[in-house]
Amino acid sequence: MEKRDYYEVLGVSKSASAEEIKKAYRKKAIEFHPDKNPGDKVAEENFKEAAEAYEVLSDPQKRQRYDQFGHAGMGNNGGFGGGSSMNMDDIFSHFGDIFGGHFGGSFGGFSGFGGGGSRGQRVRRGSDLRVKVKLTLAEIATGVEKKIKVNKYVTCSHCDGSGARDSHSTKTCDTCHGSGYVTQVQRTILGQMQTQSVCPTCGGEGKIVTDKCTHCSGEGVVRAEEIITIKIPAGVAQGMQLSMQGKGNAARRGGVNGDLLIVIEEEKHPELIRDENDLIYNLLLSLPTAILGGTVEIPTVDGKVKVKIDKGTQPGKVLRLRNKGLPDVNRYGTGDLLVNIGVYIPETLSSDEKKVIEKLDESSNFKPTATATKNFFSHFKQMFG
Repeated sequence: MEKRDYYEVLGVSKSASAEEIKKAYRKKAIEFHPDKNPGDKVAEENFKEAAEAYEVLSDPQKRQRYDQFGHAGMGNNGGFGGGSSMNMDDIFSHFGDIFGGHFGGSFGGFSGFGGGGSRGQRVRRGSDLRVKVKLTLAEIATGVEKKIKVNKYVTCSHCDGSGARDSHSTKTCDTCHGSGYVTQVQRTILGQMQTQSVCPTCGGEGKIVTDKCTHCSGEGVVRAEEIITIKIPAGVAQGMQLSMQGKGNAARRGGVNGDLLIVIEEEKHPELIRDENDLIYNLLLSLPTAILGGTVEIPTVDGKVKVKIDKGTQPGKVLRLRNKGLPDVNRYGTGDLLVNIGVYIPETLSSDEKKVIEKLDESSNFKPTATATKNFFSHFKQMFG
């Protein structure tokens, strides 16, 4: 199913401020929160959809990419921040603090998802990774699948990311009693104020490692190389950034993986120049071909094509080859190939060639008419204002 516009999901305009977006998301998430809509699958999907929209629009860089490229700029590989399959743990770990005292004093603590009405343990998140991928115009024209090797932190296979030597090497934190948070009560002129903060002893994990895994030194992650397949849509451009959810660094001692950010670099074509979705080719004709006409070969992203040159073709003329440009990344059509015509004038001539030109110059047919002169300057006025 086609994704809805993120601004439409949150019910805000494209000029909305960061605070307006935050308020709109908070309102939507409270409306569709599973605690208020137990067993309602539609409400659950709306809840996830609002979180996905907020995750993009609350980030200035992601919002800029989305405004420029739409959903294609967010990647097409699924997952939080780049696709469709939202994960509840992701939502709670990212936006847990936005709700304050709603739903039992926490965002993550609701029934039906293991919360039981109390605040869940803090979920760590791995850091994002950024890679650059070079593409040719031919790859951009069709879209491409690339396999890249990434050196990153992955979950330790020996302890399954727990950081403990075995299942008996951890204990419940004595400070927070496994909740990951501590509660403080302060007396104020308004009465007692209760606040929650991350447990300083366990760092929000709710447990303490008593005997560390020897392979990862208790971190739960190790360095390793991973081959990742990236599907890049057609029509991407220089500087565009795609994202793959969960393909970044693994989090220490469990949690949510970071994202892999793919920055597009465009290789220069030896003959074609890109102008958004259009391509430009500068064609230099010989004087006889410009006068007599003929057939020439023009390069395109998928091979050469033959183009007919009319008799009497003038320098500065532009030929337009429809749909021979690049596809729009949001699938709004395909650009054209524009062929700028120039005529080559030799700088030196043999004596015989000079006589031929001098003979031609005597003919009135080779002298510019008033109409031709007017059309010539009119053309350049349109080009340069």
